Amino acid sequence: MLEQLMSLIQDNSQEAIVNNPAIPNQNNNAAMQTVFQSVVGGLQNEAQGGNLSGLMGLLSGQAGQGGSLMNNPIVAGIAQNAIGSLMEKFGLSNSAAGNIIAQVLPGVLGSMISKTSNPNDNSMDFGGIMGSLLGGQAPQQQQQGGFDFNQIGYALADGKLDMNDVMRIGGSLLGGNSGNAGSAGGLGGLLGGLFGK
Repeated sequence: MLEQLMSLIQDNSQEAIVNNPAIPNQNNNAAMQTVFQSVVGGLQNEAQGGNLSGLMGLLSGQAGQGGSLMNNPIVAGIAQNAIGSLMEKFGLSNSAAGNIIAQVLPGVLGSMISKTSNPNDNSMDFGGIMGSLLGGQAPQQQQQGGFDFNQIGYALADGKLDMNDVMRIGGSLLGGNSGNAGSAGGLGGLLGGLFGK
């Protein structure tokens, strides 16, 4: 997931960073790395802080207030962190750093959401992303019959999350190695975390 994310940042940084006279050419890669670290750090903080429902909503394409990705509280937090880091590392003004992030972040996250929420695109998926953010726990749970983030992610992405989806998710939680589900707080704990309870 991390390599694909860096590639998306490079793809979306040509105008905002590479062709930007405020960023000397020798600092282009460092500036892209700064954006990358802000995105990964922001997503990791949300995952490890228990905001699975917010992350799954974001990754499945449910935009923030007003329908804008930048109004999503997770994205706004990432943007603020990235702006601060660019200002500190490269001596940019708030408006210059803000312009870079306003140009790069929506494209990066939009592409990430598009890839993640499309079950036919296996370059990025919910399980891989959540596994990376949670320190590799999610894929291990999936292999052992634990929680499958792809099931809930695709259900959210197609707008068809209903009782059947929840029952399928519950089946994946309780199937296979039930001790693994128990160690993560059981069905109630995971679904509660997922739906923000």
